[in-house]
Amino acid sequence: MKNGRYLVFGATGGIGSCLCEILVSQQHQVFGAGREAGKLQKLLDNGCVGSVAVDATDWVAVQNAIQMSIESMGGLDGVAVCIGSLLLKPAHLTLQEEWRGIMETHVTTSFGILGASAKAMMRGGGSIVLTGSAAGRIGMANHEAVAAAKGAIMGLTLSAAATYAPRGIRINCVAPGLVETPMTQGLFANEASRNASRQMHALGRLGQANDVAETMAWLLSSKSSWVTGQVIGVDGGLGSLLPRARASS
Repeated sequence: MKNGRYLVFGATGGIGSCLCEILVSQQHQVFGAGREAGKLQKLLDNGCVGSVAVDATDWVAVQNAIQMSIESMGGLDGVAVCIGSLLLKPAHLTLQEEWRGIMETHVTTSFGILGASAKAMMRGGGSIVLTGSAAGRIGMANHEAVAAAKGAIMGLTLSAAATYAPRGIRINCVAPGLVETPMTQGLFANEASRNASRQMHALGRLGQANDVAETMAWLLSSKSSWVTGQVIGVDGGLGSLLPRARASS
């Protein structure tokens, strides 16, 4: 497997930072982009070749970040989008500003990053990995806004994969279940909520950042060179399986 040159958006988050660590450990060049400028130094300390603070809802800023990564690494072989936010509300209680925020954070960023990344890789090909959610595949109460946004990203994956396949650009998406990251800490505030969340997954546990990041690293790499247009559930079965009652020991 050749060493790659990868750009990770959302690199200061739970899954994004884990992805950067995995790629660096595999001897790839990694450039990290994140909203929280104060956390970017840690990426450099952990082996990333460069980093930049960026508001990924700003497509011009996204284009500039991609250009910086190309100049730093001498090219670009893959881009991962690890950007997200939570809003757990039913539709009738969701404010329009909250709806707009969710769509900007998830859909606008993914669309803008995909378009700019594909343009940058038009001649040499490459891989783009987006992030969906099990909530976009199975009905989960109070997830209306997030499910709508993630469903849009998963649809975007399929259409863009068809568009850019002739250019050698592969586009895939991971759809995580409930993953323990700093962003989701509030969901697991006590043991009762943690246990309820675990029981939603057929495999009986919550996801960890590396569960998702390892799959994203594989999709970025040449090991998945015949994989495109896929939405891969990394979700402990949440998006497709009905958990059985667990026998007591």
